[in-house]
This record gives sequence, C-alpha cells and structure tokens, in this order.
Amino acid sequence: MFSFLKSKEKAPAAGGWGQRLRDGLARTRQVLNTDLGDLFAGGKIDEAFFEDLETTLLAADVGVAASAFLIKRLREDARRGGYREPRELKGALRSAILDMLAPIAVPLNVETQRPFIIMLVGVNGAGKTTSIGKLAHYFQKSGKSVLLAAGDTFRAAAREQLQAWGERNNVAVITQQSGDAAAVIFDAVNAAHARNIDVVLADTAGRLPTQLHLMEEIKKVKRVIAKSTPGAPHEVLLVLDANTGQNAVNQVRAFDEALGVTGLVLTKLDGTAKGGVICAISHLHAAAGKGQAIPLRFIGVGEGIDDLQPFNAEEFVDALLG
Repeated sequence: MFSFLKSKEKAPAAGGWGQRLRDGLARTRQVLNTDLGDLFAGGKIDEAFFEDLETTLLAADVGVAASAFLIKRLREDARRGGYREPRELKGALRSAILDMLAPIAVPLNVETQRPFIIMLVGVNGAGKTTSIGKLAHYFQKSGKSVLLAAGDTFRAAAREQLQAWGERNNVAVITQQSGDAAAVIFDAVNAAHARNIDVVLADTAGRLPTQLHLMEEIKKVKRVIAKSTPGAPHEVLLVLDANTGQNAVNQVRAFDEALGVTGLVLTKLDGTAKGGVICAISHLHAAAGKGQAIPLRFIGVGEGIDDLQPFNAEEFVDALLG
C-alpha cells in the first residue's frame, strides 16, 4: 500500500508555499498579465476598454456573473475617481478582486468540538481521498490527533489509498471490506470518542449531483453522523477540482442544496487550471442573494504532502496578478 502512495505523491516543489502558489497560478497569471498589460498600458477608459477587460476576466475563468460585478465596480471607481486613463484603474482591479475573495478566506477552526468531525464530499476524481491524506498531515503538524474513516465503500482502490495515507501519516484508518459508508463512519466516530481523538476525517464515495439516488445515500451518511454525535458533522467540506472550471460552481450549488456545505477545498491548481474560478465561487451566494459565501478553507497547488494549505485571499491575489 505504501508503494502505491509513493507512486502517486511527488516530492514537495522547491521554494516555499508562496512560490508554489505562484507556480500553480502561472497559467491564469499569464492570461491576465498579457492582456491586462496591454489594456492598462495606454488608450482611454471607454466602452471598448471595459468590453476587453470583461473578455480577459472570462478567459481567466472568473465567470459571467463575477466578471460583470467586477466591471460594475470598476466603472464606479472610475467615475468617483475621475479617472480617464486605464493605468489609473490597475490598483482598483486588485482591490476589487481582493474585496470579492476576502469573505471566503475564513480558516477552519477545529477547536470547538472534540472530536471535530469533518465529512468530505465531491464528485469522482475531485481529489477527496488525497485531500484527506494531506489534511491529516496538516492537522498533525498543528498538534492534533487524527483518525480517518474509509467511507468510500464503492471503490476498493479508495480504501487502499486511504490506508496508504494512514500509514504515511501514522494515523489509524477505520475501514470495512463490505458494508455501507454510514456504518463505517459511525464506527469511526465511536472509535474517535473512545480514543479521545481531536479530528475525524470521513471519506465518502464520489457523487454526481444528477445521481439523485446516490445523493440520497450521502444524505443518509450525514444523518447517521448526526445520530452518533449531536451537532455533527461539524464541517461538510466539498472538494472541487480547479480544472473543471465553471462546472465547479454548479457543484457547489448542488451539494450545498443537498447537504448544507460549510467549507470548500479547491485542488489541482497546478499550472494548468484557471484560478479565476475562485472569484466565481465567491460571488455565487452574493449573486443569489443568499448572503455569506461558503468559506474556501484550503487550496491545493500540487501533489506534495504540504501542497494543501489554508486559503489566504491577499496571498492569492498577489500570486494571481503578479
């Protein structure tokens, strides 16, 4: 099992987290810097400027609604400031994006309950199981004891992968060769109580939002967790693949409606994904008139064990815009 993990996991990239984040956002930064450099270099602030700016934002996967919101904000800034030259709006764009992302930069606090039970959900291939392994490492570095629940009972490979991460992190993994996910996670929660564990990370099988019967099964898992520990799960983390672009927004909408998602993990910002999708995700609830957006708890920029870190809006915008 351990060799299986080693074949999948790469060594941490050179440089610190800030450099790895810049590397992960290289594609988006290239799109933005090339087009924005031309836009802000000269000319004048007119309709053609705003149309070109919106096209650039869409190319970076910011999304239609979020792009329109940013353009509206910049129009207001230009009018209030009496700006006439595009270069005068460059700083305003950075501020607008930062203001858009700041509300979702809310760190996950696991100190409120013991054990703190985290249920991870998402579509197949989003990176749930790998994220669990990296989160286990992250929480251990913070001094927390961790227990893993192999709740993806549909795929034997998922159980093996999670057990490999357990060996890698030297944490216990509760698993069954057969049985449903709810039973496995129920046993894991009871074991966490008995062992005085700080954090439980519960894997679940991948679900497509269109598979209504499977979404009902994952709702059952959540109900069983609530029966095992009142108030649990304390966090429902939806894992998203940054490479899916605007489809990630649809996944947030569907899983939130079914489960009440409380936090997000965005994986695979590895240099090929377009990082502007974070703006679209942040703007989702505001556009729907639902108020507070779902926090983006962690972002992943590579395959190394340390390449999943808490989301910091200012750090992200600096890496995004250069």
